[in-house]
Amino acid sequence: MSLSRIAVTGVRNLQPVTLHPSPRINILHGDNGSGKTSLLEAIYILGMARSFRSVRLNPIITHEQPSCTVFGQVELGENQSTALGISRERSGDVRIRINGESVRSAAELADTLPLQLINPDSFRLLEGAPKLRRQFLDWGVFHVEPRFLQAWQRLQQALKQRNSWLRHGTLDAAAQAAWSRELSAASDEIDGYRRAYIQALKPVFERTLASLLTLDGFQLSYYRGWDKERSLAEVLATSIERDRAMGHTQAGPQRADLRLRIGSHNAAEILSRGQQKLVVCALRIAQGHLVSESKRGQCIYLVDDLPSELDDQHRLALCRLLEQLNCQVFITCVDSKVLLEGWREDTPVSMFHVEHGAIAPDHGPSGVKA
Repeated sequence: MSLSRIAVTGVRNLQPVTLHPSPRINILHGDNGSGKTSLLEAIYILGMARSFRSVRLNPIITHEQPSCTVFGQVELGENQSTALGISRERSGDVRIRINGESVRSAAELADTLPLQLINPDSFRLLEGAPKLRRQFLDWGVFHVEPRFLQAWQRLQQALKQRNSWLRHGTLDAAAQAAWSRELSAASDEIDGYRRAYIQALKPVFERTLASLLTLDGFQLSYYRGWDKERSLAEVLATSIERDRAMGHTQAGPQRADLRLRIGSHNAAEILSRGQQKLVVCALRIAQGHLVSESKRGQCIYLVDDLPSELDDQHRLALCRLLEQLNCQVFITCVDSKVLLEGWREDTPVSMFHVEHGAIAPDHGPSGVKA
C-alpha cells in the first residue's frame, strides 16, 4: 500500500501542491517553519479526518481560506487503487469521499489508509494519560480484528446509558440490569480482542526494541480496567454506590492501560528522551508488522524530525527498521545530509525540498534516487 499521488489545498502555510511520492522512502527537508510538518499533517487528515497538531479547526485552514482539502490516490497492489478525498470547512462541516462516493464514518478512511505517526509528541505515549495508550492499543486491534469496531460501538452506547442513569437516575430496574449486561458482554469481547492482540504484539515489539537498544528488565503488560480475579458484572454490582457518587462508571475497558516498566519503575521516569523515542518507535514499528501480517495492507509511516534526540548509530538503526517494513515512509528533517546514507541501493528514495510552504522534488547533487 502506498500513496501514489497527494494533492493538498488550504492546509496551514502550504501552497497548493500535488506530489507523486516514492512508494518507499520520502525525505522532506527544509528550515523550521517551512511547511514540512504541515504536509505530514495533511496526510494524517486524509487518513484520520483530524489533525495531530490541533483539536481546533481554524489553525489548520490557511488564513482567509474557507476550507482545506486533501486528495490521495492509494495503490493497493495487484493493479488496484482507491481514491480518497476529505474537505474540512471552517463551519465544522466534513466531507469524506472514497472512490467518488460520500461516506459518513472516518473509520472507513482509517481502514483504507492505516497511518502510524512518530513525532516529537510521541513521548506522551509513555508519560501521558492512559487514554493515549488505549488509543494506541485500539488502533492496532481495529486494524487486525474486523469485529472490534462493532464491539467498541456497543461499549460506548452501554457506557453512555449507564453513566446517564448514574447521574440522573432515569432508568428503571429492568433497564438498569439490561444495560449492565450489555456493558459486561461488550467489555468481555473487547478485552478478549485486546488480550489476543497484546499476545501477538509483545514478541514482535521485544525483537524490534532489541535491535534498537538494550533495556534490562523492561516489561510491557496489559491492565484490562478491572480486577483480574472478578467478572466485570460482579465489580459493577459491588461498586454501584461509589459509581453513583462519582457520576460515572469507574471500572471497565474504558479504564484499560498498557504498562511499560523497568523493574518496579515507570519506564518514562528512567529513560532518556532518546531512549523513550526508540521505545515508542519500536511499539509503532511492531504494530506495522502486525498490520502487514493481517493481510489488510501495510501502514504508511509519518516520521516528523527523525534525527532529533538520536545519535548516528540509533538513527541508522531506526532507518533500517523502517526500510525493512517495505512500506511507504515520509520523513522530515532540517538537514537532508543526515538521512542520505544507510539505505539499500534497491530502495526507492525520493527527496523534496520545502521552503516557505512550497514543496518541490529535490534531485540535487546527492545522487538520491527519485
